[in-house]
Amino acid sequence: MISTDINLAVQHLNDNGIIGFPTETVYGLAGNAFETEAIHKIFDVKKRPTFNPLIVHIKGIEDLEQVAQEIPPMAYELANAFWPGPLTFILKKQPYIPDLLTANQDTVAVRVPNHPVALELLRHLDFPLVAPSANPFTSISPTSAEHVENYFGNQINMVLDGGECSAGIESTIIGFENNRVVVYRLGALALEEIEKVSGSVTLLNKKEKQPIAPGMLLKHYSPKTDFILTRNVQEELDWYSDKKIGLLLYNSFMPDFERKNQIVLSEESDLKIAASKLYHAMHKLDKMNLDLIIAERLPEYGLGISINDRLERASKK
Repeated sequence: MISTDINLAVQHLNDNGIIGFPTETVYGLAGNAFETEAIHKIFDVKKRPTFNPLIVHIKGIEDLEQVAQEIPPMAYELANAFWPGPLTFILKKQPYIPDLLTANQDTVAVRVPNHPVALELLRHLDFPLVAPSANPFTSISPTSAEHVENYFGNQINMVLDGGECSAGIESTIIGFENNRVVVYRLGALALEEIEKVSGSVTLLNKKEKQPIAPGMLLKHYSPKTDFILTRNVQEELDWYSDKKIGLLLYNSFMPDFERKNQIVLSEESDLKIAASKLYHAMHKLDKMNLDLIIAERLPEYGLGISINDRLERASKK
């Protein structure tokens, strides 16, 4: 059930239910972060392995110590610069944070979402929300209430509708080693923006066993349709000429290919717009009964790096 009723969402969450809720990045599958029962429901509904940790959402920087301890000074500097926003910290957890949430690690992932509905919901609650993306494990992330409803239907209590997600890809996840920043997941906040505050960062964003943060598994964000990422779209079209193909392109259409089977992410070559449209485009192509989706690699700078990261993981077999 899709609804805009925040009071109903609060009621379900207080009763240990789980709901879909909007953030600026993607829709999350939310429950009480302090209740193991709710956390179990999220893992079960998503069919997500319990070795893959979840993210906690808080309403403001003043609640950070509610879930984390031994917080380095750089974390506060970055929080003041980018919260609310698409930046998640990996920090030492408070001892009462359930081990299930953190995959038995002594760290917790935490952020403040930058969405008016999410923040309003959190202000109505006495607890933070644990909320991975509201999609089955490895599937395309949802950027609308309809995506969540299509995935889960009556398996969850409701979907709180907040419109289309503005950022369109998940948060950037970072940790700290000796007060220096380590990036565990590329996301909606570009590395260049973080480095303006923190100085140079280290990238460590692929880990198949006991991942430190969500989004580190090699196969992720994947459509059901076969999916290829390439720098040369025409070459792939020639190679697969016998197949029904859809194209996911950066900034221009292919002139000699059926227009209705093409989606261009940003004719203005705006990487923020491209990111905001990425998952919506992947959902749309995945519903077209194609044999193959061919995606064009984006420029390797700014949010292009994060978008290419998603496309690479989607293309893994």
